[in-house]
Amino acid sequence: MIDEEKKAIRRQIREKKKDYSLEEKKRKSELIFNQIEKLDAFKKAEIIMVYWSLNDEVFTQRFIQKYQNKKKIILPVVEGDILILKEFTGLSNMKISKSFGIGEPEGILFDQSDKIDVIIVPGLAFDKSLNRLGRGKAYYDKLLKKSQALKIGVCFDFQELESVPVDEYDVKMDLVITDKSY
Repeated sequence: MIDEEKKAIRRQIREKKKDYSLEEKKRKSELIFNQIEKLDAFKKAEIIMVYWSLNDEVFTQRFIQKYQNKKKIILPVVEGDILILKEFTGLSNMKISKSFGIGEPEGILFDQSDKIDVIIVPGLAFDKSLNRLGRGKAYYDKLLKKSQALKIGVCFDFQELESVPVDEYDVKMDLVITDKSY
């Protein structure tokens, strides 16, 4: 039952995303990252994990490039059914993954996940109780379950719902930030 609810919400959000141009999503993304940059936890953070966005997600590339020389930026890489972590060392060291078409850093494994201060987490939907609905593979849940970092879910305002179905594997966020003003 929960799986069917999750699938229905994923379909609904994917359709809504089509109503917004890439430029509009980039503009909304700037509003989200402006809020993140004001957080004390972000200002103090030395190591940030973020994701290299797809065109339908909160756009992260500008943010990553802005902070690449100010903070250590860690990006996930899909390996089998888990995420491994690698440091972002510049655009020239990025490749497009065969499995999902996501930009991933090449280079050395980052194996100090306990040192990450803030994790910026994508999701298809979040709710008012800080629950997250991902794409359905539980990649992030497996990683987040073991982390003490501040978990910040990011999404466009139409992706924040009253509630999303959750099960025992889903990990709550500490904060969810959208492009609507607070």
